[in-house]
Amino acid sequence: MLLLCSSLTYGQNNIPTDYFSNPLDINLVLSGNFGEMRANHFHSGLDLKTKQREGLPVYAPADGYVSRINVQHYGYGKALYILHPNGYTTVYAHLRSFAGEIEQYVKDTQYQRETFVLELFPKKDLLAVKKGDLIAYTGNTGGSGGPHLHFEIRDASQRPMNPLLFGIDIPDSKKPIVSGLFAYPIGEDAHVNQGQNRTKLRLIKQRDENYKTENITAFGKIGFGISTYDQQDGASNKNGAYRIETRFNGTQKFEVLFNKFSFSETRYLNRYTDYEYYETNKTMVQKLFRQENNPLSIITNEDENGYITVKDSLSSIYTVEVKDFKGNRMYITVPIEGAKLDILEKRNIKETEDFITANHATSITKGKFSVYIPANSLYENTYLDIQENGDVLKLHEDVIPIHRNITISADISAYTEADKDKLYIGRLNYKGEPYYTSTTRKGDKLVAKTRTFGNYTIALDNTPPTITPINFSEGKWISNENFLKLKITDDLSGISAYRATINGKFILMEYDYKKDLITYNFNDNVNLETENNLKVIVTDNVGNSTTFETQFFRKRL
Repeated sequence: MLLLCSSLTYGQNNIPTDYFSNPLDINLVLSGNFGEMRANHFHSGLDLKTKQREGLPVYAPADGYVSRINVQHYGYGKALYILHPNGYTTVYAHLRSFAGEIEQYVKDTQYQRETFVLELFPKKDLLAVKKGDLIAYTGNTGGSGGPHLHFEIRDASQRPMNPLLFGIDIPDSKKPIVSGLFAYPIGEDAHVNQGQNRTKLRLIKQRDENYKTENITAFGKIGFGISTYDQQDGASNKNGAYRIETRFNGTQKFEVLFNKFSFSETRYLNRYTDYEYYETNKTMVQKLFRQENNPLSIITNEDENGYITVKDSLSSIYTVEVKDFKGNRMYITVPIEGAKLDILEKRNIKETEDFITANHATSITKGKFSVYIPANSLYENTYLDIQENGDVLKLHEDVIPIHRNITISADISAYTEADKDKLYIGRLNYKGEPYYTSTTRKGDKLVAKTRTFGNYTIALDNTPPTITPINFSEGKWISNENFLKLKITDDLSGISAYRATINGKFILMEYDYKKDLITYNFNDNVNLETENNLKVIVTDNVGNSTTFETQFFRKRL
């Protein structure tokens, strides 16, 4: 309790709770909260619902200046960063567009550099904002799965912090929900119910809506894992829990608290969670113990790294408390009977000829393929199943996380000179189709880097991209259209670049990869005549190129 009160007092004294106003002029409802677990990273902000619409105005929550602007096809899409006098930075992502002089500054720079993608760091006195100023409009750009505003607050070291700490209020009267609890025998002679593999425990709901598991028989060093989520009022989205604490016979063993983390540690999520279980069952399990090579700062308290030691002939109680930011709680009680019994189910360890020592670099050659695994690419020593079958490399399977890039090289000396420039290394999906992995050619070798195990192949792409006009056709008048839209696709290596001109002058076309769509806004007024010649060039990732040319007519303003 003293630790908790100290932590809360520190937060109250040092984090301003009335400095930032809401960035949206609507009741705030979350589709995602701070710290929840995504693929390979913790979520670094709040996802604010925008009524399933784009174009809602975004307002500066405090005085400051625009310190960074990022426009990209993927990731955050269109993103804006505002640095405030108190040292904090607020971030707004997946925007449809910026507003006012910010939009004009971005558009002017895009035309000057003749590129849609850019990153800008405006000087302090260039784009100053006051609290309540209109700065942008919500959208669905980048890796967004639907219209919303991604909102962050970062400290002076650019570490994302939980915006709820700053007084951003989200109504929440619901208890967290627990969907699974798991036990992990760790020691050599440890077991749960006479087994040494992950064991899912049966949850029994109690009258007070908390849970108790079935009685378990165990011995030795044991860890636990939990699958849990939280829901706020007004939405059914399964968001992350704020705090999880465990106790063993009343003694605190482990606490994880989602207040702040750094981007340099976020990929360690794959060490904190049960990666194999997620890849197999698509359910996140948080391991309530700290394994080797897990430096996460969200783990705020621990005793013996969160593990418990169950002794023979002794009964004990393990408890888990899951709490949301508003203080709603859910408890799980695990009754344990200590008994050293014969182990009936041994650990599942498949031994192969390739044993990887995690803290040493390893090079492996299989036929025409070579694999280089740098030191500390894996979190622990393990056996890998690596085999070659013609043009396919079986690089284990995606049940073990990779922290740092490993390198795959392929010998292509047997291919014709005409084909060598059109080859790439692709990861095979569940249909057996190659998905492009960023590949470079060095003489008779293809080289690719990856952080995902699976099957890889040498793939050939001789097919250029396709370009299809959407809302116009050759020689037609399109005076009533506000936009020029074309669909661009490439079914093999994928789109790498595109460029468009009207009457020989560059035009800015925004690329929405989710819809395979490039769009030009006629409000840009770039060298338009009554009779206009459009030229679009699209190139794929191995250099195949398609040129589309057409003529359209439009009334001059």
